[in-house]
Amino acid sequence: MLDLKIITPQQMLFDGKAESVTLPGKAGSFTVLTGHAPIISSLVKGKIVCKGTDGVTEYNVRGGFVEVSANVVQVCIE
Repeated sequence: MLDLKIITPQQMLFDGKAESVTLPGKAGSFTVLTGHAPIISSLVKGKIVCKGTDGVTEYNVRGGFVEVSANVVQVCIE
């Protein structure tokens, strides 16, 4: 499982566990799973899709960035 945090300048949108998260990168969408290599990437307009034990949650974003390290995914979005 991934520890996922999605924040905006105003609030924390999500803080919990996820099986996978799909993000809109500049070169196209990419999915982060458990064991993903460390990465820092900018995000473009699109959807973040979080899949977990409670189902699927989607967030529309205008841009931002993501950092992945040791099964921790931190997303800062506009």
